[in-house]
Amino acid sequence: MTRFSMGLVSLLALSSAVSMVNAHDSEQTKFKMPGDAGYGASTVDRPEFKASSIKAPFLEQFTQNWSERWTASEATKKTTTEEEVFTYSGQWNVEEPTVYPGLKGDHGLVAKSAAVHHAISASLPEVIDNKDNTLVLQYEVKAQQGLECGGAYIKLLTDSPEGIKFKEFSDLTPYTIMFGPDKCGSTNKVHFIFRHKNPITGEYEEKHLQSAPLAKLNSFSSLYTLIVNKPADWVEEAKTPDPKATKPDDWDEDAPARILDENAQKPDDWLENEQPEIPDPEAIKPDDWDDEEDGDWIPPSVPNPKCQNNGCGEWTRPYISNPAYKGKWSTPLIDNPDYKGVWAPRKIPNPEFFEDLHPSNFEKIGAVGFEIWTMQKDILFDNIYIGHSVEDAETLAAETWEVKFASEKKQEELANPKPKNIGGIPEFKEDPVGFAVGHLREFIDLAREDPLSAIQGLPIVTAAIAAGGIGVTLGIVMILVGLLTAAPKTGSKAVAAAKKTDAVTPDDNQGTSKTEAEDATEDDAEFKEESTVRNRIIAAENDE
Repeated sequence: MTRFSMGLVSLLALSSAVSMVNAHDSEQTKFKMPGDAGYGASTVDRPEFKASSIKAPFLEQFTQNWSERWTASEATKKTTTEEEVFTYSGQWNVEEPTVYPGLKGDHGLVAKSAAVHHAISASLPEVIDNKDNTLVLQYEVKAQQGLECGGAYIKLLTDSPEGIKFKEFSDLTPYTIMFGPDKCGSTNKVHFIFRHKNPITGEYEEKHLQSAPLAKLNSFSSLYTLIVNKPADWVEEAKTPDPKATKPDDWDEDAPARILDENAQKPDDWLENEQPEIPDPEAIKPDDWDDEEDGDWIPPSVPNPKCQNNGCGEWTRPYISNPAYKGKWSTPLIDNPDYKGVWAPRKIPNPEFFEDLHPSNFEKIGAVGFEIWTMQKDILFDNIYIGHSVEDAETLAAETWEVKFASEKKQEELANPKPKNIGGIPEFKEDPVGFAVGHLREFIDLAREDPLSAIQGLPIVTAAIAAGGIGVTLGIVMILVGLLTAAPKTGSKAVAAAKKTDAVTPDDNQGTSKTEAEDATEDDAEFKEESTVRNRIIAAENDE
């Protein structure tokens, strides 16, 4: 048989192997990913959704008549750099999740469009005034298609005598608080921004949370909680002198810090008659040395070679630390009645200075809204709580998020059972077809992302395919081209500049850049922790 004929046979064999993958999938569960058919399907007996009985200034679970409470924006937005104009054309809908639906009949607000601006808002039944009170903001986010570049934060809109124009809601609409995840490029954080009005100048200033935590969103429901407490007395000194302290009676201030070691003995090989340094026997008097002008020439000293392995010269007892040493006791300091401070040039009052003793007394809140830009669609928001009770927010989370998250995890475990061994590929003797299919599927999946890595990382498949020669090589090229053209890619860098909806601030560049392996490790850890530890941010008033 010629080499070309062998290649054709191998190509047919490869085609048959791909068909075998599909046939094998009909007998065994395929690892599902977002976008796969039936990704959200599950045999888990999901609990029924029940509306909460909690009373709050604002509680939205997107039940009936939601469209009467929420208004989509029809505004436009102009960028400051290239003066481009964008329209808030992103579509909204209230529906059940399509990926791991946690509860039966549980609906959420979904941003249905990709790579566009979204804006929607709702009026509060009553204006919220947080004067001398605790503010609690809580909501859920579910990034059903993941989140590579986009925002999922919420805004509490500032009330005004003119009223809020909901159809004109945009990035320029005044807000009191902005809170939630934002991820794109180098930005990866959970925002907490609040706007305060300078009572002297009348201008508003944005206060950003420093060292903001990383945003972690996936196809599971994530809970975000913000608690802003009232101010309290703040003490910065970590330690303070003990007013009851007195000098102990046995405190000897005259004891030296070091004393002679009375137990020390002179070593037997100590050369007491030798000097540690001797004149250099190899030194030669310079030719231009003039004894009358320069004085008697003395050779430079060098270490005595006889003292290299033992001591030389007069032996004396070494010193050791004195166990009785305590140092000099000093009287504690008190304020100097004559102290006038360090002299500095005279200062004049700052006309714009004011001391904000109650930063939690926010501007009054009249509405709530989402004003975001995202490259991924199907971001779902649910169970929005705005009020003053931490206990009610925790009760709501227990009624909704905890039950929902447990159901989502069960669905994920059934859809993607843990493999019996590393890699999820059975042993050849247990399942020969599954062994071959597993390696071929791994090769195909890896080739979709990086053909070269597939060839280098799976030599067993590459060697088997390459044995077919020229014909099968052509087949590999055709398959890889098909895989690459079929896999859509999203270019987030080109559109990242248009994404931001809040003003650019220095901390917008904070964040970390991680490899895919690090992200996967963090996601695994998050899934293990998230059932017991919620994403909670407790912002104290001193976060100015």
